[in-house]
Amino acid sequence: MSDAVDTQEQDADVGGIAADRLRSIIERVERLEEERKGLADDIKDIFAEAKSAGFEVKVIRQIIRIRKQEPAEVEEQETLLDLYRRALGM
Repeated sequence: MSDAVDTQEQDADVGGIAADRLRSIIERVERLEEERKGLADDIKDIFAEAKSAGFEVKVIRQIIRIRKQEPAEVEEQETLLDLYRRALGM
């Protein structure tokens, strides 16, 4: 029984907060944020590579954004874009 009491005391170190659990959660988020920063740096490098190869980065970003959408949504947007262009004489 004293093991259970010791565990509860460790989990509720400060003001009823499970300090070890809280620390673990914060450290996991920090690690993921660091990984995300590394991935963002990698993506930036890839876009720089694309630009140096003569590709238009703005268009590549647009294609990536379109590929994330549902086909029906893309079709609807393209239809509206075409309609608006015709309305403006473009």
